[in-house]
Amino acid sequence: MADPADPRITTTRGPAPEGTPPGPAVGPVGADGMHDAYFVLSQAERDKGFVRPLRLSYVHRGVRPRGPTRDLMPEESERYLGQNYVAFEPYPDDDGIAGRFWTAEQLRSGCGACTTMGIAIAETYAREPKFYGSTFCAGCKKHLPVAEFVWAGTDEVVGS
Repeated sequence: MADPADPRITTTRGPAPEGTPPGPAVGPVGADGMHDAYFVLSQAERDKGFVRPLRLSYVHRGVRPRGPTRDLMPEESERYLGQNYVAFEPYPDDDGIAGRFWTAEQLRSGCGACTTMGIAIAETYAREPKFYGSTFCAGCKKHLPVAEFVWAGTDEVVGS
């Protein structure tokens, strides 16, 4: 979370008002789902250079397995009845016991919308990729975990 007391941090509309609590944004949420302002690294901090490419857009891909999945075995379907699981992702280099179960809703998540951000936010991501824990989706009109987004034209997860 951005700490307004950190001298490296400002907002997209200038210094944060005194007493602003730490977090990703400042002010109320508008009808479009966005806040009045967002915390960003100061211009001086961004001028130090970027550790990642400067990108202006990302796509809401949703939550996805990292590896291949398999259908549930009959005993798994029975054991987890009511949990709505449809697939199992075994962890790599394992004996097949450890892994993650997935629901159809999770596997369909992500609206596919492309969101373009302002330059100060884009430069903040390029300078400090893990600065934000969530980001705005123009399609869903809400903030979601950065892990649900990839940089436009890539498979690289935002914030990685």
